[in-house]
Amino acid sequence: MDPLKVLVVDDEPLARERLARLLREAGCTITGELENGVALLQWLKASNKTGVDAIFLDIQMPGLSGMEVLAKIPDGPPVVFVTAFSSYAVRAFELAAADYLLKPVFEDRLEACLQRLREQLVRRLSPSELRALLLPPARFPIRVKDGEIYMELEVVTHFELEHDRVWACRGASRYLTRWTALSEVEQAFPDDGLLRIQRHLLLRPRMVRGIRPASVGRIKVMVAPRVELTVSRAMTPRAKECIRP
Repeated sequence: MDPLKVLVVDDEPLARERLARLLREAGCTITGELENGVALLQWLKASNKTGVDAIFLDIQMPGLSGMEVLAKIPDGPPVVFVTAFSSYAVRAFELAAADYLLKPVFEDRLEACLQRLREQLVRRLSPSELRALLLPPARFPIRVKDGEIYMELEVVTHFELEHDRVWACRGASRYLTRWTALSEVEQAFPDDGLLRIQRHLLLRPRMVRGIRPASVGRIKVMVAPRVELTVSRAMTPRAKECIRP
């Protein structure tokens, strides 16, 4: 039997390199290693989809999540989700993808996955079935006069702590939340990729429109026209990784 030709997509370089090594050791041919979902969509558009037998796709990545990417390529090669978050609905993975692997990936579980791919046991779902598996938008309450309304997380650029109050920011606009610490926001949305760029600032990296140098060792990130946030020197390297194209 010819070796499986696989594509590895993960925004973490070490995780991507380790999985590619394990796949090679299992007899697979690596056709490419990509950093995020946008790069995967571009790769699929530019290449022949029949040139790869399976895609090993990370779930939580800057920009498009693995689930969002899968919904956009229902006619693409079989997808194996690779995730560090066991809290995801495993059954949904099994329905939407060929298989799933929990990080760190071990050889015996990977071999079972590869055997499953070789035997082509899984039916691909229709576009409507895949869209139905996407989680509803995350929401949270914000204070308005004497009541509250719900805001979707996807429109928020960052969160700001001020005098033990957390404000949800949409560019220059700020909305008061129930939270009193940024750690509460992180606990509420553990899979969104939130990044603490200052003690009082929590950034959603996917909302960054551009970056520029600030003082030595720091950068400023633009989240809206005329709205820039300064990243601490300690977090600048991590921020650059999270917001790269």
